[in-house]
Amino acid sequence: MKMVLMSVRARWLGVLGCLVPLLAVAGCVTVRPAHTIERSQSGQLSIVAAFYPLQFVAQRIAGNQATVTNLTQPGAEPHDLELTPRQVASLTTASLVIYQKGFQAAVDEAVTQSENPDVIDTTTVVPLRPLASTGGDLDHGDRPERDHSDLDPHVWLDPTAVSRIARAVAQRLSTIDPTHAADYERNADTLIKDLDDLDRSFNSGLANCVRTEFMTTHAAFGYLAGRYHLRQIAISGLSPDLEPSPARIAEVQHQAQATGITTIFSETLVSPAVAQAIAGDLGLVTDVLDPVEGITRQSRGHDYLSVMSANLAALRKAGQCS
Repeated sequence: MKMVLMSVRARWLGVLGCLVPLLAVAGCVTVRPAHTIERSQSGQLSIVAAFYPLQFVAQRIAGNQATVTNLTQPGAEPHDLELTPRQVASLTTASLVIYQKGFQAAVDEAVTQSENPDVIDTTTVVPLRPLASTGGDLDHGDRPERDHSDLDPHVWLDPTAVSRIARAVAQRLSTIDPTHAADYERNADTLIKDLDDLDRSFNSGLANCVRTEFMTTHAAFGYLAGRYHLRQIAISGLSPDLEPSPARIAEVQHQAQATGITTIFSETLVSPAVAQAIAGDLGLVTDVLDPVEGITRQSRGHDYLSVMSANLAALRKAGQCS
């Protein structure tokens, strides 16, 4: 009997001897399983969106099930965003991060550093296209080095692209939090219906216009123009705060006169000085066409849908649409 007990004891010691090294190694590695649900003290998911249109989508789809944080503060220009240490840390613990790769370098870097597996890069849902023709050649001074790829990031100005992003967010949230999957899908259906209505309004509202050209200070509206058969003439390139060269100003003045354009559009987050100067020289008027990169007190609406509706009204007026 004593020999049997000793044999059993030896066998267990051997098993433990094999397990101890494995446990020691495991103790040195922190493994975060896929789709780990990080919840706030209130029990909500924590979603981090890189800039406003993605925040809008996340809030509409998550509803009361999540707290949505926007990395780009209202009124800030999202193109040149810089993150605080706290914002960088928030990406690590977020239940879901939604961003657009290549649009904000600081966010790209922070997402990589976070090693968070629950991330949606919207370029995998709606691939970016090259900058569409702006009605003339932008010289080197109008095309900064950071725009060298010529990929236009402003996909959200096409409501149908926002619909595709909305569906992707709903599907990912349903995977992360299957308990509320029906809520996410229902909210997505409602949002997509609103976006479809907006798309129909643009199609019908811009179907019969005296002119289809429109002039802006910032080449943000290529997707909108392509969707609704318009022609964007941009004074500057993808960078909204870049001063156009004298040659480019002379060129757009000629284009304005040749096309009969009556309005030069500026935007809410950037100084209208360039638009006002060119309009003053030609006896034209200025108006606002909002790229919906952020909502401020100056915005002509309280959310994506209402600001886009204001954009439609501005385009109809400038194009003399019936």
